[in-house]
Amino acid sequence: MLRIGIDLGGTKIEIIALADDGRECLRRRVATPQGDYCATVEEISRLVEQAEADLGRPGSVGIAIPGAEAQASGLIKNANSTCLIGRPLRGDLQQRLGREIRLANDANCFALSEATDGSGQGAEIVFGVILGTGVGGGIVVNGRSLTGAGAIAGEWGHNPLPGPTAIDLPAPACYCGRKGCVETYLSGPALASDHFRHTGQQLTAERIEQLADAGDSACEATLQRYEARLGRALAGVINILDPQVIVLGGGLSKMLRLYRNLPAHCAPHIFSDVVYNKILPPTHGDSSGVRGAAWLWD
Repeated sequence: MLRIGIDLGGTKIEIIALADDGRECLRRRVATPQGDYCATVEEISRLVEQAEADLGRPGSVGIAIPGAEAQASGLIKNANSTCLIGRPLRGDLQQRLGREIRLANDANCFALSEATDGSGQGAEIVFGVILGTGVGGGIVVNGRSLTGAGAIAGEWGHNPLPGPTAIDLPAPACYCGRKGCVETYLSGPALASDHFRHTGQQLTAERIEQLADAGDSACEATLQRYEARLGRALAGVINILDPQVIVLGGGLSKMLRLYRNLPAHCAPHIFSDVVYNKILPPTHGDSSGVRGAAWLWD
């Protein structure tokens, strides 16, 4: 069966078509219509119809979105693409395309992709982490993505940072209305802001890593603070889920030092004398979201 996946982002819409064995048959990207819900629905539909015409057969359709579908109403919530909020996206696409559509949070799709044929393949429990402009997560158990009663399973980014010390305070304000959320410490912008608070230097996360590698002590100190916070935050997840594999995604997942250093930062906070949990980079990189959308029909 042909599996079609769509990754609906704030700036781009990506489509992929996978064969039964996971082989990529087609991939395209187009710009997302900015702030225009009806145009977004039409663009997604056009991409699906064109892909099926080019491949000569129909397929199942799964969609990764930057938000969640409310269980009771079917309306989109918690989306950073605000034109989607309060809209019946799945229902509108089903009507437009004349078939059932499956829809999931983009972090859940990332986790599902990596659990299906990526770094978490064969693991009973996989926790997929997004470390980018925001912080998100997805949980896959026995090959199935967990949604939860309120469609917020895996949203660890809006839990408080565990065990804050003096250097972590005062707790930064979060857009969600709370203070001290994991996202306010561990996103890319949060890393840059932390460095600015300590040094007065306005640097990107990528530049901070480059300078740390070159021996800059202030940048190295910033990354050590980041790794200690990330280690505590992941340990909290491990104590609840105990996943065999944690896969890091998002722009900050490209920092190879994380995979070397995080196990030691997690270990003191894990309720076990031996740590079995592996922390791995993604096999499919930034393609995991769109691939996971396609695998929603597995």
